Amino acid sequence: MRHDDLNTLIGRVALSDRKAFVSLYKQTSPKLFSICLRILKDRTDADEALQEVYVKIWQRARLFSAMAGTPESWLATVARNQSIDMIRMRKPIASELDDVPDLADGSPDPEQATLNRDMGRSIDLCLAELEDSRADAVRHAYLDGMSYQELAERYAVPLNTMRTWLRRSLIKLKECMER
Repeated sequence: MRHDDLNTLIGRVALSDRKAFVSLYKQTSPKLFSICLRILKDRTDADEALQEVYVKIWQRARLFSAMAGTPESWLATVARNQSIDMIRMRKPIASELDDVPDLADGSPDPEQATLNRDMGRSIDLCLAELEDSRADAVRHAYLDGMSYQELAERYAVPLNTMRTWLRRSLIKLKECMER
């Protein structure tokens, strides 16, 4: 098809001429589809891109200027840009963020560090109020990750007794921390 014919069709499409749009589609879709397919490497994606290309052509035909370039290059550019946009949309943004190293300082700010130290001191003071065996059982359970069964065997008490020790100890610790 000649440049003049395409210029005329694009000009008519700019005036919302549906017949001109159908004619433009019939004459240019094989070429634009091949551009989309070459970039996207998938027929389904290329079909979807081609549909979007013609939506953009319909919407932007009035922006085409024969002085700026050939109609073929304008149509090819629309197809190329739409295909590249689809590739960019495929990439999950989160994975790009996950790939970037975290440069932020992970340590608490000075105020938070002071609060953490004070909280640690409070816990130590409250643990000191418990019987030694109960305080040790709490430390082993919640700091060392020992199970109720392991603690019951270590302190030679029945399993339910160990559960009761820990529950009552945690209640006392909570009361102490709230003071």
